[in-house]
Amino acid sequence: MFHWLEKHPFFFAVAVFVTIAFAGLIENLPNFAEASQPTIGTKPYSTLELAGRHVYIKNSCNACHSQLIRPFKSETDRYGHYSLSGEYAYDRPFLWGSKRTGPDLMRVGNYRTTDWHENHMKDPAAIVPGSIMPAYRWMFKNLADIDTAYAEQVTVNKVFNVPYNKPIPMTDGGTATVKLAGSLDGAKADALAEAKMIAADMKDQDVKDMVANGQVPEIVALIAYLNSLK
Repeated sequence: MFHWLEKHPFFFAVAVFVTIAFAGLIENLPNFAEASQPTIGTKPYSTLELAGRHVYIKNSCNACHSQLIRPFKSETDRYGHYSLSGEYAYDRPFLWGSKRTGPDLMRVGNYRTTDWHENHMKDPAAIVPGSIMPAYRWMFKNLADIDTAYAEQVTVNKVFNVPYNKPIPMTDGGTATVKLAGSLDGAKADALAEAKMIAADMKDQDVKDMVANGQVPEIVALIAYLNSLK
């Protein structure tokens, strides 16, 4: 049979296609059959975290960093548990990525701190010798776009029924509630309150002064997002 296929390229190609297609169906059908539910512990982004996600996308961080840990021992040993489909329930768009110039960031919140991110974004090579990542010093001066982040929260809440203001099951058995502010001013106040907690763990005095004056730098929003990746 195999010798016959080797002599007939067209039928050999068809056989390969059918085999791969069947294997793909076996791999993916169970996921489609499951109810589309967020993984326990996954919660919607806060206003500040969502603003940081926008900073992440705007600066093409996902071009060099994936957010998808495949179920291979070499990856789980380095990055932690492999990714689950329900962990992306609130990602629009998802940021799986297709290239790893830098490490995967799916669970970076488990092993990096605010202080580490601050120093790394300011001078990557000083923190990771040999790093080719550029410095992102402008993030320490540019202001995060809280207006757009809040607009996205309102949209996904109404259109996709993202459960803001409702208890979300967490892995420790408790629950967490992510608040959707009733107005843009409320969203800005919530984001600033969260930004103050992050800035308290930072060393850059200019950033601290900006937050104290009611401004939220992009670096603070980005760190909020990175800290949420667990």
